Amino acid sequence: MLSQTDPTPQPPCPAAFNLAAYVLAQADVTPDKIALAIVGPAKSERWSYGRLRGAVMGVAGAMQAMDLQPGARVLLRLANTVDFPIAFLGAIAAGLVPVPTAAQLTTPEITKLANELQPALVIAGDGVPLPDAPGAQVIDSPTFEGWFDHPPATPVMGDPDRLAYIVYTSGTSGQPRGVMHAHRAVWARRMMWQGWYGLTPDDRLLHAGAFNWTYTLGTGLLDPWAIGATALIPANGVDAATLPLLLKRYDATIFAAAPGVYRQMLKSNPALSLPKLRHGLSAGEKLPDAVRQGWNDASGTMVFEALGMSECSTFISGSPDRPAPPHASGYPQPGRRIAVLGPDFAPVPRGEPGQLAIHASDPGLMLGYWQAEAETKARFHGDWFLTGDMVEMSADGAIAYLGRSDDMMNAGGFRVSPVEVEQALCKHPQIHEVAATEITVKADTTVIAAFYTGEKLTDAALSEFAASCLARYKQPRLFVHLDSLPKGANNKLNRRRIRQEYEGQHGQA
Repeated sequence: MLSQTDPTPQPPCPAAFNLAAYVLAQADVTPDKIALAIVGPAKSERWSYGRLRGAVMGVAGAMQAMDLQPGARVLLRLANTVDFPIAFLGAIAAGLVPVPTAAQLTTPEITKLANELQPALVIAGDGVPLPDAPGAQVIDSPTFEGWFDHPPATPVMGDPDRLAYIVYTSGTSGQPRGVMHAHRAVWARRMMWQGWYGLTPDDRLLHAGAFNWTYTLGTGLLDPWAIGATALIPANGVDAATLPLLLKRYDATIFAAAPGVYRQMLKSNPALSLPKLRHGLSAGEKLPDAVRQGWNDASGTMVFEALGMSECSTFISGSPDRPAPPHASGYPQPGRRIAVLGPDFAPVPRGEPGQLAIHASDPGLMLGYWQAEAETKARFHGDWFLTGDMVEMSADGAIAYLGRSDDMMNAGGFRVSPVEVEQALCKHPQIHEVAATEITVKADTTVIAAFYTGEKLTDAALSEFAASCLARYKQPRLFVHLDSLPKGANNKLNRRRIRQEYEGQHGQA
């Protein structure tokens, strides 16, 4: 049997569609139900469905009154506050294209993206670095929040295949790429409701991530709202040790986080009393078996893992209806047509490794990369989108993740290009060459490491320099000085050899 699926297609997206209108339709049914609670140890900020939609449509109305061109980009520079989802949905309702970005990005990093995007608006949160973008109008938080009471807009309906939003992910060239998603992307997420979450309107889903992360935006906000559930988001400053208290105090029934958050929680909470919690969700990076078992032992609940990417969100997952076997990430979600391809781009027999691919017809698949047609084309082969993930499909269809087919790194769920890190550090006048790679430092723990040549510098000096030009999640946690960097016959940097030699010498292979 070959490693591929041929599922029954899911119901198509409506012909006239708007992502924001769809997500907030529950306001017509239960306007007083709590849609969002930003929760802390002492208090919470609550937003009903009616209030949330009112603010979103008010923002949309204010944006439409500015007479912007349809499809104009709106750059979001906001911290983890309710302003983020309101701005995101408001722009989409108005027929504009929001671009969520990490608040951690430095001024040079966000200026580089703004030069590519040419945004018409920048929604600016307090203290968040802003781009040098002369053509964009900057809207500060007080002005933006005043838009909540603006006369509401009527959502712009249209073809579900048109561009709705852009999210950035690092490319293998070191150039971050804008992933363009259509309005239909949110409709495709319905395949996750039972294929991963086991989500119902009665659930209270607490997500531990930041709003700007697509994992949080989708799993933590858009999906609970689309089905009529309640989203719980930790307030700014809440650490992993406090999350069990919030899960219990606010009656969370589903918990979603990256594997690193589960690991941190278990360090300070060997036993967890969470009587309302049904299960956990994990995505962003591979969930270590030790962390999965530790959570099960401490909480008495299971964690269901998902495998995906910015270009298509999650499409492989375990679920309450179909838990994944040991060492597997899960199964293709109902409706997902996937294959495991060999070097000839044909499906391999089950039980053999290959590259995971998803069919080009998948409704959740991106439209392409912003202003990068050649790179978009390179990701497809015939009818298949090539993910770059190496996997193996078992006889019953379970997918085991084997690693990346390239050198991309993973920092707490964010994909980070080694080239981008290397290019930033090479600007240091005393550094000659740099190789960045992901290193295993102990069981179930990896960090970004920078191996460099030139003058030997202190870790403190290198960390300070990295902080000046890279977002925190991109900054190396380990610096190693070498006399030379290993390269192949074509003079290409051999990051894999660097990683293997270091881990072999330090007993972490």
